Amino acid sequence: MHVFVTGASGWIGSAAVDELLADGHSVTALARSDAAASALEAKGVRVQRGDLDDLDGLRRGADAAEAVLHLANKHDFTNPAVSNAAERAAVQTFGDTLAGTDRPFLLASGIAGMAQGRPATEGDASPHHGPDSPRGGAENLALEFVDRGVRVVSLRFAPTVHGAGDHGFIDVITAAAKRHGFSGYPGDGTNRWAAVHRSDAARLVALALAKAPAGARLHAVAEEGVPTREIAEAIGRALDLPAASVAPDDAASHFGWIGGFFGAEMSAVSGATRELLGWAPSGPTLVEDIAAGAYMSR
Repeated sequence: MHVFVTGASGWIGSAAVDELLADGHSVTALARSDAAASALEAKGVRVQRGDLDDLDGLRRGADAAEAVLHLANKHDFTNPAVSNAAERAAVQTFGDTLAGTDRPFLLASGIAGMAQGRPATEGDASPHHGPDSPRGGAENLALEFVDRGVRVVSLRFAPTVHGAGDHGFIDVITAAAKRHGFSGYPGDGTNRWAAVHRSDAARLVALALAKAPAGARLHAVAEEGVPTREIAEAIGRALDLPAASVAPDDAASHFGWIGGFFGAEMSAVSGATRELLGWAPSGPTLVEDIAAGAYMSR
C-alpha cells in the first residue's frame, strides 16, 4: 500500500515507518522540519512538508494514499486544550477525506482512563467524548467513521513505549530523580503502568495495517502493569540513588507535569490483540531497559 503517515519522525513513528517499508509498503510522511525531512528521505520516504494545523495538507496526503497512519500529536501538556483541538481537527479531516473508500485509517490512542480498579481491555470503550476531553475525544470520533465506510483502527499505546533514546515519560521521571537526588514514586508505589518496547509497538502497527478489521481497538501492551515503585527502584539502581516515596499531594511539585500521570493506575491487557494479529512481543522489559542504561545518557 501507499501509506500517508503523520508523526513519521517521532519515537514510535520512525520505527513504524521502518516496519512498513520492510513489509513492502511505500510511505509519504508529513514533516515539519528540514532535519525530519532529510532523515525520512534517507530511508526512501516521500516527504510532504506541513504540520497538524495544515488541514488542507492533511486532506491532500490522505486523498493521495491508500491508507493513513496518524501518530502525530502536539503533546503540549502545559496547554492540553491546544493539543486536543489539533488532534480532533486532524481526525475529523482524515475521516471526512476517507469516507466511503473503505481505506484503513489507523490512529494513535492510549489506555489512560479506560478502566477503573482493573486493567483496561480492548473491549473497554473510551470514556473520552467531545472536543474538551483528553485527545479531543479523537478515538470515539474516529470510530464514528466506521459506519461511513472507513476501516478505522485505534492503536492504544502503553503509557511507556520504552527503549534506548526514549525522551518520553520515563525520561522525565529519570530527570526528576537526578534533580532531587533520589528516585521517587507516588504514595506506596503500588499503582501500575503498562509497558511495551518500541520495536514491539512498531511491529504491532504494521500488523494492524495488514490484518485489523474496521472498529478494532488494539493494545500495544507487552507488560500488563509494572508497579511505579519498581520503576523508581530500577531508576535508582541505574543512577546509584535511593528510591523513596513522594506524598501524592507533593507529586506535582516533585515530578512536574507528569506527577498526575505517574500516580495513576494505567495497567492494561493485550490478549485479544495478540490473538487477532498473531502479535508476540519479544523486546526487553521496562526494568531491563532501565538497567541497560536506556535513560542514563542525558
